[in-house]
Amino acid sequence: MTEDQTTPAENTGADSTAPSAVATEAPLSETQAPAATETSEAQAEAPKKRQTRKSTAKKTRTVELTLTVTGTADGEWQADLLHQGKRVVQALPVAAAAVSKAAAELNSEISETIEGVINEARQQHEAKLAELEAEVERVRKALAELEG
Repeated sequence: MTEDQTTPAENTGADSTAPSAVATEAPLSETQAPAATETSEAQAEAPKKRQTRKSTAKKTRTVELTLTVTGTADGEWQADLLHQGKRVVQALPVAAAAVSKAAAELNSEISETIEGVINEARQQHEAKLAELEAEVERVRKALAELEG
């Protein structure tokens, strides 16, 4: 070592023997122990404060929309939309195919139920079409008899 470089024991003028080094360290540890205890208590209090704070997730703004889709046995569908209790759209006509597609995107149970209603309406329309075609055929025969 050079003369400019000194050890901590030389700066204080203390003898650098092992017993005195232990003696100087012991008081430092005792003085540091209360500080460490205070720091750990402060750290222990800090998480408690964080735990008592309300989560920002609960304060997240939610949007309330109510979409009501109604259908008739004839297969006609309409939609109503409410936004925070205020009616935005009322009795908007909606195609059955659009209702079916939207239901399939939402959930299988919803889709199955709506498909059942649409199939029932389809069967009713097919029965009505067959009845009307039979009526048209009767009218054509009656018209042919009158002409001929």
